[in-house]
Amino acid sequence: MKFRIACAILPALLVAACGKGGTDANSSAPAAAPVAAVAAPAGQNWVDTVVKTPEGGFRMGNPNAPVKLIEYGSRACPYCAKFDAEGVPPLKAGAIAQGKLSYEFREYPVHGALDIAPILLGQCVDTGAFFPLLDQMMAAQPQLLVNEQKASQEVQAMGNVSPAQVATAYAEKLGYIDFVKQRGVTEAKARACLNDKAAFDTLAKRKDAADQQFNISGTPTFIVNGTVAANVNDWAQLQPVLRAAGAL
Repeated sequence: MKFRIACAILPALLVAACGKGGTDANSSAPAAAPVAAVAAPAGQNWVDTVVKTPEGGFRMGNPNAPVKLIEYGSRACPYCAKFDAEGVPPLKAGAIAQGKLSYEFREYPVHGALDIAPILLGQCVDTGAFFPLLDQMMAAQPQLLVNEQKASQEVQAMGNVSPAQVATAYAEKLGYIDFVKQRGVTEAKARACLNDKAAFDTLAKRKDAADQQFNISGTPTFIVNGTVAANVNDWAQLQPVLRAAGAL
C-alpha cells in the first residue's frame, strides 16, 4: 500500500517510497555483551520520560542511554504502523524501561502532502501525549486512510492553493480533525495547528536535514547510535541490530 500526491502541492516536501524492501543485511551481526540497565530516578520511569529533541523528534527513555534508536517514520506508512504494533511494545517493556535504550520518533513526510495533516495534528498536543496519540494514529491507519485516493483526487482538483489549505482539506476529508477532537484537542486548536506556517517551513527544513545527514530513502528508516541500519524495515530485522549494540 503506497500513498502518493503530486509534488507540486508542496515542492519542498518530496515523495519517497514507504517501505524500502530488501533483505536484512544485519542478521549475521554478532551480539555484543548486554549493556547495563540504568534505574530511573526515584518516583519516575523511563517509558514516561519524554522530551522534544532539538532535531524536532520526540524521545522516550533515558536521555543518556548507551543505545540510541531513532526512527524516521510516517503516520500514513503501513510499515511504520507495523513496527509501532510489533516493535515498540517490547522495547517499552524491555530495553527502554531498563534505561538501556532511548527511542526517538522523527516525522518524515514520505508521501508529501498526504503526511502533513497527521504530522501537524500529531504534534498539536502536550509532549507527554505525543506517543499515545502516535500509537493511536498508527493503529487507526486502515480507518483514517480508507478514502485516501478519493481525497487525493479532490485535493489535486483544488488547483493552486496554499499548503495550509491542502493540509486542512486532507484533515477534513480523512477525519483527522474529528480523530484528535475525540482525544482532547479542540477544533480551534487543531485548525490553528494546520495553519501554522512556521511549522510547514520547519518541517521542510528538517526533512532536508534528514536527507543530507542520513540519505533517507523510505520509511521506516532506523538509526542506531548514529548509523543507518541498512535494509532494515521491521521489528524482526531490527532486533539483531539492537542485539549487536547490546540493547537486547
